Order: sequence, then structure tokens, then C-alpha cells
Amino acid sequence: MRGRPYDDRFVVMASGAKSALRLIEVSKAYGRVRALDRLSIDVAEGRFFVLFGPSSVGKTTTLRLISGLVRPDSGRLEIGGADYSSAPIKGRGVAMVFQSFALYPHLTARDNLAYPLVEARTPAPEIASRVSETAEMLRLAHRLDRKPGTLSGGEQQRVALGRALIQRPRVLLLDEPLTNLDAKLRHDMRAELKRLHRQFGMTIIYATPDELEALSMGEEIAVMRDGSVVQIGTPDTLYDAPRDLYVASKIGSPHMNLLDGAADAAGRRIVTSVGTFDIDGGASTVASGEPLVVGIRPSDIRLADTNAIETRVQLVEPQGDVTVISLTAGEATLRLILPEQKASGYAPGDVIRVALDQSKLHLFRRHDGLAIR
Repeated sequence: MRGRPYDDRFVVMASGAKSALRLIEVSKAYGRVRALDRLSIDVAEGRFFVLFGPSSVGKTTTLRLISGLVRPDSGRLEIGGADYSSAPIKGRGVAMVFQSFALYPHLTARDNLAYPLVEARTPAPEIASRVSETAEMLRLAHRLDRKPGTLSGGEQQRVALGRALIQRPRVLLLDEPLTNLDAKLRHDMRAELKRLHRQFGMTIIYATPDELEALSMGEEIAVMRDGSVVQIGTPDTLYDAPRDLYVASKIGSPHMNLLDGAADAAGRRIVTSVGTFDIDGGASTVASGEPLVVGIRPSDIRLADTNAIETRVQLVEPQGDVTVISLTAGEATLRLILPEQKASGYAPGDVIRVALDQSKLHLFRRHDGLAIR
């Protein structure tokens, strides 16, 4: 099932907000490989906007196109309302931080920070002032005379970030900048980036394949597939109202439980291997016998004694204060989240009776994956 371009051409801007960046039906191909396919996004000034999706969906190509490193085959790129589709890199007011940090190993942290300003022929006193200011902000003042090879991964990341910030860009592009850091540093740097965003109010476009990064950092998230956008929304919108099975399977941890089924003869109920459920408003939208998929979040399944589904524990995964329990019900598999104290008594093979919250069911058409409501 191939992702199709996002139906709404642009995201509705917040009240009074201006558009910082706009991509309109942008396409880019490398030979027979289509990296971007009629991609359209609109990012308001001051937003922390995330491009989210697995490898090879077009995130890096999108950032490189915005920065001017590549040009679109078709479509239009606007920055601050001006057309930059074919404009040179210089003058865009855009800075980019790469996944590899791309620091100059023979230069000190001070000289790495200063490099963009030296290239722009900024007066020496201003360079010194801005390097000092940026180093203090990123807690690097005590490392300015060290070379990248002697810095920790987190310090190298901050130097790379500082080299972008020192240019005072209108738009900051971050291409999977935390990938090379360990778990603790990634957590710390997520907090640092959010702090900097609040402090400067700059527009940030952040590319990541990591769901936790996307949901914890993004004010608005574009879920990408095959070079186009499947859905754009806030973390809550994507979690509560995924527009198709692709988004439903990417957002939420553990991911949504999905059950194959079919509508009954009246199109008002869906019959699955674990039970029959009402279809809200189904008579007007679902055909008799139509193949469907029911989705239910692990957090919307509860232990029950009456009207319950009998399941068997397959796997118990403690995760601190909560535990994820994988259950089998016939040929179906369900995941359930329980507080650690409640889950501690269960082991593989145990029988558990559960109920699904029918008010929280998600319904999708099986042939194209689109949500029915």
C-alpha cells in the first residue's frame, strides 16, 4: 500500500503566524529513484517542525533541498514568502546540522564555531563576541581550545549546533543530529534543543526516524512515506486520529493492535477473530461484507471479568513502572499495558480475560488502509 501525497496542500497556520517555509508540490528524482514525490508542507515561523519516517523516505533530501544543496526537478520552495527554488545557497538564511557533525578535525572548537563568520568576512571583534556568546549558551566555554577529536560526542554535537546557531539563521535544519549519541546523551540533547528553541523562538525543521524524538520534540510532525507526506499534525492528533494504517503503525509505543475483520450484512458491525464490535455510523460508510481492519491502542485494553475475551500470555516485557504484555487470542496477537505492580503476577502461559474499549476503536478499510472515521 503506497503512501499518497497529503490531501491538504498546506497546514493551517496558527492565528496570526506567518509562513517561514513552504514546499509546494516539490519532486526530486535521482535517475529512476524518486526521492520526493509532490511533497507539500507549510511551516509557520517559530515552529519546531519534525519530518518523521524510516530511512529512505526523503527526509534528508527535503533538508538538502531547503538548504540549497540540491534543486527540485519541479515544484516551488519559498522561504519567508520569497521563491528560492533555483536560488544559490548564500542568502537563504538557512543553516544545517548534519548527522555526522562534519567538524573540521584540524581546527579548535573556537575556530569551528567561527568558521561561517570568517567565510562571511564578519569583522574580527564581532566574531570574537559571537563565539563567546554561543559558547556560553551551549556550555562550551571551557572547551574552546580543544580539537574535535578530544571532545565527547555530546560536546562535538554542541559545537556543530553552535556553528549553525552563530549564523543566526531564519531556519535551522537538523538532520538526525542525535543518531551518533548514546541514550543518556540523546535524552540530554533533546532537552537542550527544546530549551534553545524556546530561548530563540527560531524555526527548526528536524528530521528523525525515531518516534520518541518526533513525539517528544515536535510541535507539528509530518509523517513521510515514499517521498511524500502521509499526514501532518500535532503529536496528539497523530496518536488519536491517524488517517491510515501506515500512520497508526508508526505512532505510539507499543504500536496500535490491528485486527483483520469484515463488516456484517448490515454494515453496522465488524466481525473479527476476537469478537464482534459496533461500527459507529457504519450504515452510511461501510458496505456489507467489506474487509476492514480494527485498531485498538494497548492502553485501551483492560482486564475484565464480564463480556471479556479469553487470552493467553505470550510475552511479559517489564519497562520500569509499566509492563507490556503480549497476548494471543486464537490467531490474533494483542498487546496490553499494565502498571508494574499489577503485571508482576503474570507469566507466559497464564490465561487473562480482557475487554476492548469500544469507544476507542479505530476503523480502516483494508484495501487502501484509509481511516473510516
